[in-house]
Amino acid sequence: MPRGILVPNDEPDLASFAERVESLGYHSLWTGELWTRDAFIALTQAADVTTDIGLGTAIANVYGRTPATLAQAAATLNRVSDGRARLGLGTSTRKAVEDLHGMSFENPARRLHETAELAGEFLNGSGRVSYDGELFEVADFPALGADVPVYTAALGPATRRATGRVADGWLPHNIPFGRLSEAFETIAETARERDRDPEEITVAPYIPSAVSDDPDRAREAIRGHVAYYVGSGEGYRRAVAQQFPDGAEAVAEAWAAGERERAREEVTDEMVDALGVWGSPDEARDQFDRVASMDSIDDPLVVIPNGTPQDIKEQTIDVLSPA
Repeated sequence: MPRGILVPNDEPDLASFAERVESLGYHSLWTGELWTRDAFIALTQAADVTTDIGLGTAIANVYGRTPATLAQAAATLNRVSDGRARLGLGTSTRKAVEDLHGMSFENPARRLHETAELAGEFLNGSGRVSYDGELFEVADFPALGADVPVYTAALGPATRRATGRVADGWLPHNIPFGRLSEAFETIAETARERDRDPEEITVAPYIPSAVSDDPDRAREAIRGHVAYYVGSGEGYRRAVAQQFPDGAEAVAEAWAAGERERAREEVTDEMVDALGVWGSPDEARDQFDRVASMDSIDDPLVVIPNGTPQDIKEQTIDVLSPA
């Protein structure tokens, strides 16, 4: 089975990281860009030192750039990488959109739908592109002929429906592993309504992972990851609340009060197990393989939590590699 990996946000040398994970057999390399790192420039660095590994944005948010800008950036990356680009899009969070980009966090599901659809037409259409949507209207510009798949990071039902209508792939995060198949059914139903084959939509979930000879340290890395996302993003809280309503609410309340340590403590062991892979090398490998082998998953992505100690980061990359 293919296996991808996200570049940790605090990775100082992306080119060396890309060379290393390609040598370990990872099938794809992805990077986000909340702040400090431009995803397309970073992936161009990676393209320059690699030959085969897929290169994807996970994610570029749909408020910071227009669909045309996203399309030409992805097409440029695709050219310099000899066809290895993947465009992963998402809505990000209200905090990032309003307080960083200075934009109104309005109609996120519709914006994701139209951005993914229009960027896809610019990238993969033929002839000249015109589009008449609720948010975007463009006329008479040539398609780029780039053949770049468009993925969407979708948690709630509205964005999952958008995924089913227009996306080539799905990047779920913080949906408990045992509920991925149920969540995908919304995508599948919507795809069928559009005469699309759900089997052609690649499911590439984030799998928060930490490996250590001291399993308690690995578990705490996942606990901190869950606390951060549930506390800082309403969409993540809702996704976790589908299985852990009381736990998700307790984490979010503590985080909103500025009590970060209490937020971590509110993440139960059951939440850690349902949302991440952790443990000793043998334990973590077995856990990851069980998750990756689920029928609903096509392309699992190793995600190392922010702030993970360097020794755990290094061990996780090595132990969970396809090699």
